[in-house]
Amino acid sequence: MNDRRNIWALVAVALATFMTYLDNNIINVAVPVIQDDLDLGTAGIEWVVSSYILTFAGLMLIGGRLADLLGRRRIFLIGLGVFTLASFAAGLSGNVESLIASRAVQGAGAALLTPTTLAIISATFTDKRERNVAVGIWGAVGALALAAGPLLGGVLSEHVAWEWIFFINVPLGLVTAALAMWAITESRDPVQRRLDGWGLVASTISLSTLTFALIEGTSRGWTSPEILASFAVAAVTAAWFVAVELSVEDPMVDLGLFRDRVFSGALLSLMLWAFGLFGIYFFTSLYLQGVLGFSPTKAGLTFVPMALFMAVSAAGSEAVAHRFGAHRSVTFGMALMGVAIASVALFGQDASMLDLMPSFIAIGIGGGLTIPLTATVLGIMPQDQAGVASGVFNTSRELAGLLGITVIGVILTSREDSVLDGGGLPMDAFLSGYRLGLLVAGALVFAGAVAAWAALRKAEDEPVLTEDAVLVG
Repeated sequence: MNDRRNIWALVAVALATFMTYLDNNIINVAVPVIQDDLDLGTAGIEWVVSSYILTFAGLMLIGGRLADLLGRRRIFLIGLGVFTLASFAAGLSGNVESLIASRAVQGAGAALLTPTTLAIISATFTDKRERNVAVGIWGAVGALALAAGPLLGGVLSEHVAWEWIFFINVPLGLVTAALAMWAITESRDPVQRRLDGWGLVASTISLSTLTFALIEGTSRGWTSPEILASFAVAAVTAAWFVAVELSVEDPMVDLGLFRDRVFSGALLSLMLWAFGLFGIYFFTSLYLQGVLGFSPTKAGLTFVPMALFMAVSAAGSEAVAHRFGAHRSVTFGMALMGVAIASVALFGQDASMLDLMPSFIAIGIGGGLTIPLTATVLGIMPQDQAGVASGVFNTSRELAGLLGITVIGVILTSREDSVLDGGGLPMDAFLSGYRLGLLVAGALVFAGAVAAWAALRKAEDEPVLTEDAVLVG
């Protein structure tokens, strides 16, 4: 990393990552304030949160493919501009309709921006060790954003104004754009290919309807006509997408990627990681505020040590992987996370912030050590597929996180209802469901450790496809 311009390119990518990760969760603790100020019902506030996720997950594959075809720097700047302007519009919103629309456009901007970040890192840092260190820094920034989201959301909504949870992106976006225009060098697929229009349409419909069903299933009912129809449309258009990709000359996604054991194993491991972590992250916020009585700011502060340790662990993960092997360090990290998530089930309604810290810190350390899962895969796949492969990885992670919230929510609710039907108290019923959800999430993350061991051990036994070959995750 002797080239100062490369370092500033990494700073620009890290800032963009911080912004998009931040907006995934900054709104959660501000929901009550926004609800009161705009006089929103339950459906309105749900869509303020969900509209961002819907367009983000639904359009990310398109963002990755456009980056490969049109240039990663160009799509990075377009996505950043859309995201920043939509953030400004969200802060100016005076009614629920404009806020939901602005959040949806924010998600679209993030869907263009996110797949380019690691693709730009891969093109900028061609030396393997430098690239892995850069990926570690990228992961550390993402971890800091996960902590900053709830904390900033709580502080700004309580002590300034909820609009500033969106306005904060404007100066960050302007600084990031200035850095990117100077420091980032353009890169793209060197072979001229046509845009796979039908694949684009099929993937967007499939991902959007699946995301809608996962978001709305709990409130509308999993057997309601609209949810069953959404799942059906998602399945049919997914099959259509596969058929299109197998038949066209220039597919949007090369399905041959999934025949690679390293790619498939890493993708499975990442999805199990996201399923467990994101699901429990959401319900732990409810536990901290609803059971332990923490304020929004205190609940946000409780996650800070976890994220700080995750950031430090991520930044040092390349050195650990180099010393012990990525398959060992990632497997240990995921196993540690799984055990630590399950250990939170030992606590009840009398737990203090200090009681939770050993488990939270262990989750952070384990999460940081999983960064070489991405860095290892970065070194084995061809450069021309970097953007779309990043889209596949990030979309899978987002959907797995939604699925985690959904499934763990169903487990929690079912157990809660069972305890209530048996005459239990509401607090005991919630704790019983929450603890069961923690155990399931921990077990799934632990299963991800097994997948990581198999995938990364295989990767270390295989030669790199090309010197600069990358796959973004």
